[in-house]
Amino acid sequence: MYSSQVTIKREEGLHARPATFFIQKANQFDCSIWVETDSRKVNAKSLLGVLSLGIMQGSSINIIASGSDEEDAVNALVALVESDFVE
Repeated sequence: MYSSQVTIKREEGLHARPATFFIQKANQFDCSIWVETDSRKVNAKSLLGVLSLGIMQGSSINIIASGSDEEDAVNALVALVESDFVE
């Protein structure tokens, strides 16, 4: 299992469009990936799950992965968030 914490900088938070980019990136990996904030943890490959967290600007999230490409997955998702969802 590999994880990393990152803070959402985007003014609108993790709403539909950036959440879609996030899910698309997560689905490029074979491992299981979760997004955790406060006490809730959802599948990072589920748009409804990620949107249900209501992640706002300034929120810190944990990205957790387990599987053969877990480190690559977490690093790619952290990089996406840090780039403000620009690839």
